Amino acid sequence: MGALSHIRVLDLTRVLAGPWCTQTLADLGADVIKIERPGQGDDTRQWGPPYARDATGQDTTEAAYYLAVNRNKRSVTLDISTPEGQELVRRLVAQCDVLVENFKVGDMQRYGLDYESLRGDHPSLIYCSITGFGQTGPYAPRAGYDFIVQGMGGFMSVTGERDGQPGASPQKAGVAIADLFTGAHATIAILAALNHMERTGQGQHLDICLLDTQVAMMANMATNYLATGRPPARWGNAHPNIVPYQVFKVADGWVIVACGNDGQFRKLTQVAGQPELADDPRFATNPARVRHRDQLVPLLQELMIQHPRDEWIRLLEEVGVPCGPINDMADVFQDPQVLAREMRQDLPHPIAGQVSVPGSALKLSATPVTYRSAPPLLGQHTQEVLQSLVALSDGELDALKTRHII
Repeated sequence: MGALSHIRVLDLTRVLAGPWCTQTLADLGADVIKIERPGQGDDTRQWGPPYARDATGQDTTEAAYYLAVNRNKRSVTLDISTPEGQELVRRLVAQCDVLVENFKVGDMQRYGLDYESLRGDHPSLIYCSITGFGQTGPYAPRAGYDFIVQGMGGFMSVTGERDGQPGASPQKAGVAIADLFTGAHATIAILAALNHMERTGQGQHLDICLLDTQVAMMANMATNYLATGRPPARWGNAHPNIVPYQVFKVADGWVIVACGNDGQFRKLTQVAGQPELADDPRFATNPARVRHRDQLVPLLQELMIQHPRDEWIRLLEEVGVPCGPINDMADVFQDPQVLAREMRQDLPHPIAGQVSVPGSALKLSATPVTYRSAPPLLGQHTQEVLQSLVALSDGELDALKTRHII
């Protein structure tokens, strides 16, 4: 039994931030009912290639992007723009503890499905709204996009090669971090609200947005600015305060070396065959190395290029110098630690036969995450859910299908 196996969630989200939140709740045992548009579904169902492949190696219709964030859910197709669809949502809300939506500000009110419209009949309902810019403020009506928020929230100002270096420019992250962190923050808020509801019987409205999350996750970079009035700069793969603490090119790839103290630097120079560098006054202490990084780093680079990645990692690990590879995804899913932590999950799928997805990072001893089902086909559970939770008859379901409401 999962930690949230007593909770039912009505999921009116699509794309990434919202589905990441609801997948986490589902992994923890919640019954998550995903509401999708008839005939089309979540936008990410069309975000391919790549697609999951069947046993013959042929592409299915299931986009890999969609598969990343929708396991353990039930899919119900329902047109909430119609009065009949809106009424069915209200009837489903009566059977749920949490509603999560990521429509633009005002859309749910237009459908009569906003928090204020529902709270009277459902005072214990936890209603989580995920938007780009929140329910208030001058940007509230805007649509939110991860890439734009990475720029607006300061992340790109500190990410990318530093000025004066080849290729210097602001850089976004390789994954949609604003979306993913927002989904995680929404999950945290829902868990806190569930705890409050179980103690008091009171629900509440959770207003979670990408820009707030991006600004908050700037953490020490934000406080560095607030403390000094000076915006932090981009440093690429280097560190503004520690040297060497960066990526080096080696004979067959790249290695991260992170010397956090003078002792580790001395060990690095010994392994590299140049112990005298640690006695050079320019490099003997970290403050000196920071001041003279432009002289030191090229010297180290000449040494690092002489050996392959795995040899450097073995040598540095033997003497306790923090280091690591830069893995591509093939490397990641062959890594013995990743495999030991069960971070690859292979799930049975009705079309593909099997789909593989990253595992959950949540490890709980008493109520572990479970992988109950692959991401659902579009509308896979419409009849099951509407019959069991809303008590619709076969005739009523047929009539709704004929009118394309479900």
